[in-house]
Amino acid sequence: MVGIVIASHGQFAEGILQSGNMIFGEQEDVKAVTLMPSEGPDDFKAKAQAAVKSFSDQDQVLFLVDLWGGTPFNQTNTLFEEHKDKWAIVAGLNLPMLIEAYASRLSMNSAHEIASHIIETAKDGVKVKPEDLAPAEAPKAAATTGASAGSPGSLKYVLVRVDSRLLHGQIATAWSKSVNPTRIIVVSDSVAKDDLRKNLIQQAAPAGVKAHVVPIDQMIKIAKDDKHFGGQRALLLFETPEDALRAVEGGVPFDTLNIGSMAHSVGKVQPNKVLAFDQKDIDTFAQLKAKGIKFDVRKVPGDSGENMDNILKKAQDELSKQA
Repeated sequence: MVGIVIASHGQFAEGILQSGNMIFGEQEDVKAVTLMPSEGPDDFKAKAQAAVKSFSDQDQVLFLVDLWGGTPFNQTNTLFEEHKDKWAIVAGLNLPMLIEAYASRLSMNSAHEIASHIIETAKDGVKVKPEDLAPAEAPKAAATTGASAGSPGSLKYVLVRVDSRLLHGQIATAWSKSVNPTRIIVVSDSVAKDDLRKNLIQQAAPAGVKAHVVPIDQMIKIAKDDKHFGGQRALLLFETPEDALRAVEGGVPFDTLNIGSMAHSVGKVQPNKVLAFDQKDIDTFAQLKAKGIKFDVRKVPGDSGENMDNILKKAQDELSKQA
């Protein structure tokens, strides 16, 4: 796997490393290297060398640097000169760039390939509101994909997930890169009635993917007559397991439910860091299991799956103690 060194003036590198881990999960072979006010160029260079030496593969290294021409860049560049056939440097570090680099390591094996790939994402991450403040873009040629609307076949469900946060960073980056949807569909009666939340969800969709918010009954209708969506790859998001059960009972055809996040609230127990349950939730998962639904408990694609039966048993034990 390509190693990544995040380099910056001050503690910016450490902060963005933490932010990236919150969105994409903890990463191996990634180090933050900082130039602090009391340090000089040689201090930074020594820390960068130590970071590279800690990687399992030192042949492929990508440096993500805050500022072109600054001391972190200049010292990184002295290391790069001896390895430029395999190493790469990208300056102008931002969070979209870092997350795209993490996602790219899942399928790309060279620092050069990843460096070339992440530049467009880093640029696209710079946006402004009001939108009319943004400079006019040159018209782009229409993109063509093999999954265009109306092509033969039925709607393909590439991921079905319960996540109380719905469309957020982990979905827009890690999961979208992993399952490659053409449409992200939030299935929720409450969100479908909330114009503000609908607008935010549509704006959060990754480039090239359409985001929709539909009531549960509408999703059931789409599932029963999906000929107009033939060739499309759908990522479905449910806010609660109860909503997912309604969809299953209505005939939405999926057999695996990814469990990502269930927010804590009054009356719920939390058997692990991201999942909270009340008795209704536990009963709902039992009904889903009885209908043949399998559970995939992972926040991001690179996580090891957890055992849902064990989690539910722990939650039931904690609820029983409260009774």
